[in-house]
Amino acid sequence: MTDTGFDARFEPGQADARWQKAWDEAKCFVADSNSPKPKSYVLEMFPYPSGRIHIGHVRNYTMGDVLARYKKMRGHEVLHPMGWDAFGMPAENAAMEKGVHPGGWTRDNIANMKAQLKRIGFALDWTREFATCDPEYYGHEQALFIDMFKAGLVYRKESEVNWDPVDQTVLANEQVIDGKGWRSGAQIEKRKLSQWFLKITDFAEELLEGLGELENWPDKVRLMQENWIGKSQGLQLKFALSDGQSVEVYSTRPDTIFGASFIAVAADHPIAQGVAADNSAAQAFVEKCKAGGTTAAELETAEKLGFDTGITAVHPITGADLPVYIANFVLMDYGTGAVMGVPGHDQRDFEFSTKYGLPILRVVAADKTAADAPITEAEAGDGVLVNSAFLNGKTVNEAKALIVSRAEDENWGEGKTVWRLRDWGVSRQRYWGTPIPFIHCDTCGVVPAPKESLPIELPEDVDFQTPGNPLVRHPTWKHVECPSCGGQAERETDTLDTFTNSSWYFLRFASQPEDRPFDPEEVAKWLPVEQYIGGIEHAILHLLYARFWTRALKHTGHIDVAEPFGSLFTQGMVTHETYSRSAPEDGRISYFTPSEVERSADSATLKSDGSAVDVGRVIKMSKSKKNVVDPDEIIASYGADAVRWFMLSDSPPERDLPWSEAGIEGCSRFVHRLWRLFGQFDADAQGRDKALDRKTHQTIAAVAEDIEALSFNKAVARLYELTGATEKATPSESRNEAIRSILLMSSPMMPHLAEEAWSKLDGDGLAAMAAWPDVDPALLVDDEVTIAIQHKGKLRDTLTVAKGLPKDQMEELALASEKVQRSLDGAEVRKIIVVPDRLVNIVT
Repeated sequence: MTDTGFDARFEPGQADARWQKAWDEAKCFVADSNSPKPKSYVLEMFPYPSGRIHIGHVRNYTMGDVLARYKKMRGHEVLHPMGWDAFGMPAENAAMEKGVHPGGWTRDNIANMKAQLKRIGFALDWTREFATCDPEYYGHEQALFIDMFKAGLVYRKESEVNWDPVDQTVLANEQVIDGKGWRSGAQIEKRKLSQWFLKITDFAEELLEGLGELENWPDKVRLMQENWIGKSQGLQLKFALSDGQSVEVYSTRPDTIFGASFIAVAADHPIAQGVAADNSAAQAFVEKCKAGGTTAAELETAEKLGFDTGITAVHPITGADLPVYIANFVLMDYGTGAVMGVPGHDQRDFEFSTKYGLPILRVVAADKTAADAPITEAEAGDGVLVNSAFLNGKTVNEAKALIVSRAEDENWGEGKTVWRLRDWGVSRQRYWGTPIPFIHCDTCGVVPAPKESLPIELPEDVDFQTPGNPLVRHPTWKHVECPSCGGQAERETDTLDTFTNSSWYFLRFASQPEDRPFDPEEVAKWLPVEQYIGGIEHAILHLLYARFWTRALKHTGHIDVAEPFGSLFTQGMVTHETYSRSAPEDGRISYFTPSEVERSADSATLKSDGSAVDVGRVIKMSKSKKNVVDPDEIIASYGADAVRWFMLSDSPPERDLPWSEAGIEGCSRFVHRLWRLFGQFDADAQGRDKALDRKTHQTIAAVAEDIEALSFNKAVARLYELTGATEKATPSESRNEAIRSILLMSSPMMPHLAEEAWSKLDGDGLAAMAAWPDVDPALLVDDEVTIAIQHKGKLRDTLTVAKGLPKDQMEELALASEKVQRSLDGAEVRKIIVVPDRLVNIVT
């Protein structure tokens, strides 16, 4: 056997750094926009530089990395960039808590996290790296914002907003979770402020219709966006009020109008405000409503409360008087801020009517005979109309059309389409964000900053000791001349919501000219992103906003692309059990990291003192619960390739992956097992092994399909199987080919091991630049089958024969078997049943 120069053991601590340096020096992963090769843009959602990469990041980026490396091996020019979503409240909080500047804190974190990413060996084009806090980046964002303003897609108005009293900033509705700020956890307050908005509602229909074209997006993400956009068709109708006024109501179920028993208005509706102005009890109720949640989930689960205004509304058909309530489950920013309560067929209305003793009438039933059936809970389903005068017997859709027609004929209502989607409020009252590029002048009003003055950079000398936005308090930064009249003016001190930064970054990765945000011709070469990877938690905020920005930039003539991401994959989370202990004096819970705990099959103890800790359930890794695993520690122990292999092997990538020490140890053993196999390459070996040839080529084809489909765990399983078959095979040219094929197929997943072995086997250049192994189509088709031979209902032997062998030859081979002859023991064969390519059953 030829000596290949393999050491007895693979040493990842030495190999990892050596090959990472070699890739950098060879510029292996620098994308060339002018390349004639087919282009592949692979992108994972870029990280916030919080200080450390966690194992969840590693899983996300490993998936994208395998695909990017594989695409390169298949002859594609690959763009696989990395940058930093660097603005946001955590940096400002760090400035307040630690007395550091947000910029310095952010840059230090970027340096740390970049070093971590490099240690894992990701095939990233670092020449395109940027952070969204770079003036070069956000200056272009300011220019785009001004262009959108000039196109009528940006406006400013006073509105009621969600105010986070801890972070001292406005939050979008999407950023309010269970009535609390998504970052601070503080109870949200309602305030009226002048705010900047992007007119995402102008694109509601486009965004909704575009979902139908995103065939390579998960159905659940498309459904979430469809529900958030929330297109509904119904009737906007007017009720005359007993105080001489009127109230407009929007209903998606005008067919149920005969079942109306009350009218409810939002706490900030003009009717509610008018009543509250003269009634202290009403005012107290209004304040209570404003302190509650605003999301659909919160409104569904909260107790339904109301305040009777004493005003009644006249039913437009029956003339009945309906009481008007202020209600905590009605929102001003949906429809008209007033609803027609139909308790028989809406659960919220049912709960409200039950609480306040209001009539509950059935007006839709399974059939006419059920008109008087009691209602024990709201019935929102289909049926026919009952107890509804001229609508009786009509279907729901027929009744809707009739009511809309009558309302329009009699001029008390009109058919209308309403959207749940609201314009995107992008003003944030904080320092660490993109300064909004507008200037306030007493004479000229609010005017855009001149393009030549961009970027409007954040001042460095800011004070975070006082709560609130330091830009407002800065002695000089905000004072400027008006670009229109030259008079004294002030800059806008609000900064943009950080989701604006991540709504176009993928365009800047594709093209980075100095004088403009991007070159549309360069963008056209790469966009849409071929494969985008990130968490399901971004289904609404980031992904919807990115789709809007892309369409808005097409509308303004900047690009000719409508959808940013051709294919979307939402990976599962990495999970781990928690370790904690309650303090005996006050019950306060302390959490411990996995590295602090000694774990056995049935217990866990602290390494520091041997005392017991409680083992909690397996949940998403969280800094607050300290159930996080530091990838640096694992890489130091096992090497980058073992970590990468673990990320791909144990679970389907869309499912959560429980972290386990035993799992990473098993992956490490396989790394060394492959090293030993690669070392058995024998250049002097002769001969072919037909079965191994077929197994090798079938595996090459299947692994390629698995990677294309992001089914990494299946690809891993196939490589395990081929490795086992190759280990058992005798030395031959076929075995050498199998070894080389395993090396190349594992290269995207375990690149350091592959490079080390490739260099020992005198591979041409770097494995990272090598081609994917070729497949012989003839070997993908099995031309042999294994047939079973039965006698007396039992399996007696198996034979490998040519596929499609005639029945008479199958009978002849079966009877020639020594095992079968022993079973027959001279008995007369009465019948032979042959199932082609599967079975021979001998009957005696």
